[in-house]
Amino acid sequence: MPHLPLSLVAAAVGPFYRVALHGSLPVPVARRIIDTASALQTLPRDTVVRPLTLAGRPAERITVGATVRRTAVLYLHGGGYTLGSPATHRSVAAHLARETGAVVYVLDYRLAPENPYPAALDDAVAGYLQLLTEFGFTADRVAIAGDSAGGGLALATARRLIDRHGVTPAALALIAPWVDPGRRDAPFERDLVLNTAWSHRTADAYLGGGDPTDPGFAPLLGDLSGLPCTIVHVGTGEILYPQVVELVDGLRAAGVAVDCTEYPHLWHVAHLQASLLREADDAVREIGAFLRTA
Repeated sequence: MPHLPLSLVAAAVGPFYRVALHGSLPVPVARRIIDTASALQTLPRDTVVRPLTLAGRPAERITVGATVRRTAVLYLHGGGYTLGSPATHRSVAAHLARETGAVVYVLDYRLAPENPYPAALDDAVAGYLQLLTEFGFTADRVAIAGDSAGGGLALATARRLIDRHGVTPAALALIAPWVDPGRRDAPFERDLVLNTAWSHRTADAYLGGGDPTDPGFAPLLGDLSGLPCTIVHVGTGEILYPQVVELVDGLRAAGVAVDCTEYPHLWHVAHLQASLLREADDAVREIGAFLRTA
């Protein structure tokens, strides 16, 4: 499919997310809407998608082309910890597989409100460790990537792997990571994709009865030292922009090597539209180049 003009894709994305992420929409309905729309995001040529089980959860193994895979990426999807699946992120994961030459594993971690924190974190940590113990990879060859809630989860996963298991992932790729879900000081109520009513509801669902300052829930509030090299992408017009900037500053202050790209014209996780939008495809290419080097 040829790429479309940015203005045209933005004109479609905004109304879609106003419906799908409406604060009063029942979670099962929102899940169906998001999953159904994901079919519009196509896969690169020669993509191979294989279902499997990882950490006792459904997952997908995605590769592009026929080369031998010696590296891997554990991809943790966004969706406010209540939405999203391998289906919604299959296209962006496949584009990342194309750019990295790695096998990308997309984990269908447990979602809230049925399974609040720390279910998603437990699944992500177990999934990463299984790639090491049963899939033949070593930690220096396995990165973690994620977007939005999945970006926050990727950061929390790396922290727990280091602290509890003595395992440091090869790299982190964080796309507009939601690193402090309990925060209520957004600069405005809505961007093209997100709105605070929905974000607050999903944060509360994920937290359950927990402590909003728990660094497993809000990794921005935890120790940022000792993390692997990290790439961060964020749009300057996003609700999450201030906390992502705070994260990047905190990582650098902690001595972590960080590449950060800010996008004045792209919306929250526009990378999902890599099959439709050249600018989004270029952003995924930049992440892929970073991970190849790491």
